Amino acid sequence: MKNTLKTLYKKDKLTMITAYDALFAKIFDNIADIILVGDSLNMSFLGESDTLNATVDQMIYHTRAVCNGAKKAYIVCDMPFGSYVTPEKGLENAVRIYKETKADAVKLEGGAEKAEHVKLLTDNAIAVVGHIGLMPQFSRSEGGYIVKGKDEDSRKRLLEDAKAIEEAGAVMLVIEGVKEDVAREITESVNIPTIGIGAGRYTTGQVLVWSDMLGFFEEFKPKFVRRYLNGAELVRDAVKKYAEDVKNGKFPGEEEIY
Repeated sequence: MKNTLKTLYKKDKLTMITAYDALFAKIFDNIADIILVGDSLNMSFLGESDTLNATVDQMIYHTRAVCNGAKKAYIVCDMPFGSYVTPEKGLENAVRIYKETKADAVKLEGGAEKAEHVKLLTDNAIAVVGHIGLMPQFSRSEGGYIVKGKDEDSRKRLLEDAKAIEEAGAVMLVIEGVKEDVAREITESVNIPTIGIGAGRYTTGQVLVWSDMLGFFEEFKPKFVRRYLNGAELVRDAVKKYAEDVKNGKFPGEEEIY
């Protein structure tokens, strides 16, 4: 059965994971409640240094692939940097995503200043997932990836942001890179699910980038990531064995020829 907002709201803890193609989406589909087609694909899939030059066309292509692979999970498509500089521009691009994919919702970064954007989308029957705290699309202007909620002013802004995004009609809220006590306070202050990434234990659910948690992205490991597999090492060893078998004439063998 396809996950809907109604079924998600009934769960105590939600699991979200990123995916960028049909193959991995199909693997994750019966396990994860939500699949996020994140603009993180620009780094882990394309090899760029940040997410900022991801395009709407890219996001649509990968979201279509994920939708083809996943039939049960609730699917969220990231709106990339520059695609919602005005509410009207955001609506135009969100309509494209809805028309050209089977995404259940779009996600955009920003707090109270983006409430108008969220409201325009939700008024036009587009489900929106908000994203506050550490926002990767702001990394260049902020001089890096900076944890939020460390002082009283930051705490107040985050609470105001969360409430503004909820009141604008968002169906869910990602909280990234926020002190645990603040993320907990945010979760207790809103009536929509919160998905944490580097935000501690008290959000409604958690999200990780698949290539981080499965050990395929080796350049660095953020503190909040737990690796459940040494994926790159396992694949590297398997490909080495394949190469050896080819060079030694062991592949193909009798069982692999017509």
